[in-house]
Formats: sequence, C-alpha cells, structure tokens
Amino acid sequence: MPIAAVFGMTNAGGLGEGATLYTGNASTTNTYAYGYCTFWTALRREEVGLPIPNNWGDAHAWNDGAILAGYVVDQTPTLYAIMQTDAGELGHVAFVEEVGPDGSWRVSEMNVLGWDILSSRAFKPEQAKDYKFIH
Repeated sequence: MPIAAVFGMTNAGGLGEGATLYTGNASTTNTYAYGYCTFWTALRREEVGLPIPNNWGDAHAWNDGAILAGYVVDQTPTLYAIMQTDAGELGHVAFVEEVGPDGSWRVSEMNVLGWDILSSRAFKPEQAKDYKFIH
C-alpha cells in the first residue's frame, strides 16, 4: 500500500510534534481494542507493573469499574495514574507519565489525533478538577 494511503487512513499526515504511530506489539494479556485510548492506557499500566482488569469497557466506564474493583478514584494526578473523562461519546483515558512539583502533569495517550496515534499533552494544576484519576 502506498505510504500516502496509510497516512490518509491514520491521519498521520498531520501529526503534531512528538506524535507517532504505535508500531509495537499487542499485549497477550491486554484485551482492549488495539489502537484506542483504552488499549494504550492498559498497556502502559502493564508496562509499569500496575495492570488493570480487562473488563472496564469503554473509557467513560473506567472510573465506575475502578471503584467497583477497589481502586481509589479522585481528582489528584499522580505518577502512573489513569486520567479519565466521560466527555464525548465513549469518554477518554490517558496514562500519567509525570507530575511536576507545582501539580502540573503530562500524559501519554492514544487516539486523540487519530486511530493508533500516540501523543502527549501537558496540563496545568487547575485542570485537575475536570478529570478523574484512577490509582
């Protein structure tokens, strides 16, 4: 397939700085759909030794699934937490990669810029009220 066709299918032609297509292997234990935010976040949790259950469904339900499974859910970003929102049709989850001393944080995420595209964003401390964090 011509590379232009691949870019057209993935939105990769318009990637921002630091955004990449994920070309790694699928996990043998992560059953979330490959290429989506839930897949990436579950994979990162597995990579850092903090796996989560595979039955939380779409991102909008992760906070509920987490509470039922005994996880702490609050509005405080911490290293390796899952950032979650119910916004949009299916919600969104991302993986907290770092937290600054001022309370700012940076996430890695998939499927914000397009299917199977990895990207990252930074957030200011006052934005924490708009998200839930699963620990």
